[in-house]
Amino acid sequence: MSRRTKSAWDFGELFPPEPARRVLTVSELTLTVKRLLERDLGSVWVTGEVTNYRLQSSGHSYFTLKDSGAQLACVLFRGIATAHREVLEDGRRLILQGELTVYEPRGQYQLVVRQIEVQGVGALQLAFEKLKQRLAAQGWFAAERKRPLPRYAERVGIVTSPTGAALRDVLQVVRRRHPALEITLAPCRVQGEGAADEIAAAIRLLQTWSAGRTDRRLDVILVTRGGGSLEDLWAFNEETVARAVFESTIPVLSGVGHEIDSTICDFVADLRAATPTAAAELMTEGFHACRPFVAEAPERLRGTLEDQLVRRRDAVAHWRRRLDRRHPRRRLQEHWQRLDELQTALRRSARGGTRAASAAWQALRQRWRRVAPQARIRLLRERLDHLLPQFRQRARQEIASRQNHLAQLQSALRLLSPQHVLERGYSITTDSQSGAIIREAASVRRGQRLRTRVQHGDFESVVTPPFP
Repeated sequence: MSRRTKSAWDFGELFPPEPARRVLTVSELTLTVKRLLERDLGSVWVTGEVTNYRLQSSGHSYFTLKDSGAQLACVLFRGIATAHREVLEDGRRLILQGELTVYEPRGQYQLVVRQIEVQGVGALQLAFEKLKQRLAAQGWFAAERKRPLPRYAERVGIVTSPTGAALRDVLQVVRRRHPALEITLAPCRVQGEGAADEIAAAIRLLQTWSAGRTDRRLDVILVTRGGGSLEDLWAFNEETVARAVFESTIPVLSGVGHEIDSTICDFVADLRAATPTAAAELMTEGFHACRPFVAEAPERLRGTLEDQLVRRRDAVAHWRRRLDRRHPRRRLQEHWQRLDELQTALRRSARGGTRAASAAWQALRQRWRRVAPQARIRLLRERLDHLLPQFRQRARQEIASRQNHLAQLQSALRLLSPQHVLERGYSITTDSQSGAIIREAASVRRGQRLRTRVQHGDFESVVTPPFP
């Protein structure tokens, strides 16, 4: 094949055709990006801090996961079964697993969450809150089950590390406030793997040791250690320690950490102290408070004895006076005097009674004379004889008036009586069966049996059609 010769004036096409191009819509581009993300990345794990969390009424959760340089939109749908859903809140650091996709209506890529894990200290805090809620629901923190500490403790068992600062602080306070307090130490680890089991075993060991003999019975068990981080104090948040405290037959005082620290052991214990030093002060409070009382006891005792002596002296004088008043000779003299007074009063009463009876008799005689029964009876008889004819006359008039009224009523009744109407030649026709009065000829029917009443008797008839 011969090759075409190119001359010096051959400059090619001055106006070449435009190259072909593909124009995508926004929806097509978004769908392409979505497919690329889901195909190339798919399921991912991502960590960050939750912000802008909101729970919709539909049950779906929407939030943003952020770090110092970027943020990622996340959604947790209601139908996805995942643990720790309740930890979703602003400020919580989480590790999330899910599928990376694009929400097409807004062109925003987002993570559809499938799993949730709490990161770092937050995991311990979550475990702490869950155990706290469960034990509270079981009644382990109830106020009614907590026992008061003895006011004057004589023997105390301490559960702590023998090399820790908490034990030194407790011993220092005890030496200063209550040197006679007997202390029994149950050494154990208070931090690290297996520390919770050792603490629980130490609490049970002290109970067993205390129950062996009455001369070494413990009044209080102190569970204590110094402050630290949540990880350092975690042994006191284990359920095994909480159960040992809950089952203890001896009151338990918890002095774990500093004032801002709170552990499960604090909630289950009968009493919680903010620090080990405060716990030692609570144990020795009764003895320390009574020291001024003991120092002032001799003076108070002397004053009490003097008051008692004065009251007893007054009581003796009082009983002596009562004995003098109740001596037999004094009682006999009082009875004699009383007898004389009664005799005088009796004579006076007798004379007064005689005079009163005589006056009453004279008054009755005078009244009898004034009344004169014979004359009064005669007067009443004359009055009766006068009134009797009047009474008889009034009675005859009343009877005649009532008889006239009765005759008038009988005459009116006779005029209104149906029998009187019949006597004037009228009759009454009724239905033979129902007894209803026939008032119109149109109300009867052919063959109906009628009963007609006249002045003397009644008779029956049958309705027939009228004559033509």
